[in-house]
Amino acid sequence: MEALNLPRPAWMTEDLIMLEEQARRFIAAEFVPHLDRWHEAGIYERDVWTKAGAAGLLCATIPEEYGGAGGTFAHEAVISREMSLSGFDSFGAPLHSGIVAPYILRYGTEEQKKRWLPKLCSGEMVGAIAMTEPGTGSDLQGVRTKAEKSGNGYVLNGAKTFITNGQLANLIIVVAKTDPKAGSKGVSLMVVETDDAPGFRRGRKLKKLGLDAADTSELFFDDVKLPAENLLGLEEGQGFYQLMKDLPQERLIVAVNAIAMMERALALTIDYVKQRQAFGKKIIEFQNTQFVLAECKTEVTIAKVFHDYCIGLHLEGKLDTVTASMAKYRLSDTLGTVIDRCLQLFGGYGFMDEYPISRLYRDARVLRIYAGTNEIMKLLIARSL
Repeated sequence: MEALNLPRPAWMTEDLIMLEEQARRFIAAEFVPHLDRWHEAGIYERDVWTKAGAAGLLCATIPEEYGGAGGTFAHEAVISREMSLSGFDSFGAPLHSGIVAPYILRYGTEEQKKRWLPKLCSGEMVGAIAMTEPGTGSDLQGVRTKAEKSGNGYVLNGAKTFITNGQLANLIIVVAKTDPKAGSKGVSLMVVETDDAPGFRRGRKLKKLGLDAADTSELFFDDVKLPAENLLGLEEGQGFYQLMKDLPQERLIVAVNAIAMMERALALTIDYVKQRQAFGKKIIEFQNTQFVLAECKTEVTIAKVFHDYCIGLHLEGKLDTVTASMAKYRLSDTLGTVIDRCLQLFGGYGFMDEYPISRLYRDARVLRIYAGTNEIMKLLIARSL
């Protein structure tokens, strides 16, 4: 599915090209035939995770000593792109692999890494991160969930919402206050293993505008007892720093998904207008169709070049918060515009759920909201002026 004909970026090495081809074949054979069924059921089967783990599609950046492939963010980006190009957008692997596992790798103790990372890499554990609470949204300093000292451990109380992988996750990194009086310096990250956590319960699988198969959920923690070693890292109060340090990668992951969804929408639309006829000729032969698609291809090409540039920066350790915010905001905004134009060219069929462009239209909307709303992105960019 190639609609842009751009040269490969410099960071796209031979091993990444091989990974791209392997991931594409595996996803097409093992997952794509079931997408409609998962879409109707509103959730993926649990063994999707273990299949993805066995195929090396989880936690590509985790070192081999902890069960991973020892790759870079480029490997993660290639896998995530192939999932989106195939229509596998609802699967929570980019969060599991690109956000949850790296938190443990970067900030966890050696014992924590050995304890959790191999299970995340294999898919034995499904990861989630519980930040958002009812009423807090993007305001991470306003969280009310508390982890209070109790004996040799902690007692966790609070509620979270909009949690990706919430129904299946059995390892959840919870943003909680360990010192409510200390502001941002009182925030810590607590790791909850849900298979043995009395007081933990899952709420509703939330019904959403799009991403139907994604198990986005409410989570509740009522006097959940945690051992001291479930504090991520060695000391309390590091949570806000840990979150802020990793946000550029989280936002870049959104940009990766956005560009892949744009490419898919453009390819699907070009194919459709070359086949569909109206008024005695193919839709592609109308000048309006040609102009709309020329505009879309131009916008997607510009976005892809910026996307590739940002990945290159990140691989060099030079992607700052401002640039990552630009990528997240601009590419998710462009995605909405491009898919809207593409859907229009499908006419009435574009409004039908069985057409992939319809699902793309719905699934794309949330990219302007999660990982920090685009309004928050603009505030962060404005601070650099």
